[in-house]
Amino acid sequence: MVKKPVREHADANMTTRVLVRDIMNSPVVSASPSDSIKDIAIKMKEEKIGSIIVMDKDNPAGIVTDWDIVANGVVKDAKPSMLRAKDVMQKLHTIEGGESITEAARLLRKHNIKRLGVVYKNRLVGIISSSDVIAVTPDLVDVVSEKAAIIRGELGRPAGNVSGYCDECGEWSDLLQYDEGTFICEVCRGEAGDGGGE
Repeated sequence: MVKKPVREHADANMTTRVLVRDIMNSPVVSASPSDSIKDIAIKMKEEKIGSIIVMDKDNPAGIVTDWDIVANGVVKDAKPSMLRAKDVMQKLHTIEGGESITEAARLLRKHNIKRLGVVYKNRLVGIISSSDVIAVTPDLVDVVSEKAAIIRGELGRPAGNVSGYCDECGEWSDLLQYDEGTFICEVCRGEAGDGGGE
C-alpha cells in the first residue's frame, strides 16, 4: 500500500485552514421554547446579536433569528408578546468544532442559512455565522472566483498556477494547475522538488 507523503501546506497561514472552534461565538445565548418573541428581541438587542438558540432543557430545539421575527411575526402583524419562540424558530443545523471553516461555508450555502450551531462532545458550545466565515476568508472568495474564471476560460491567459484544494489529494496548494476539468497540485503532478523527505 503506497501512502502519499504528509506535507506542510504551501502557505501555513492560509485562513482557509482555520477551524470552526477558532472563530465561533461562545457562550451560546439561549431562550426557552415558551419565551415570547418580545423577550427574545430584547435579549438580542442587549447582547447585540442576530440570533438566539432555543433550548429545551439541555438540548438545542431550534434557532430564532432576527429574520424569523420579521418573517414570522412582524409581517403577520402578530403581537410580539403573544408569539412564542417555538412558533417562529427554525431547525438548528450544526457542525463539529474541529471542522474547517471551508466546511462551515459549504454547509451554510447548502442549507441556505446564515448560522450554524457548533458542537463539541455532543454539546452545543457556540455559534458560527456566515459573516464570521467571510471575515476570516476574504482570500477564499478570490480563490473561488479565480478558479471559476479559469474553468470558463475567461482569464485571457493560459491557466497558470492558482491557489486552492487539489482535486486529487484534497490538500491545499498555491501551485494548482487546471488540466482536463480538474485542479491538480504539484505533488500529484509529480513535480514536487526533492527538498528533503524521509
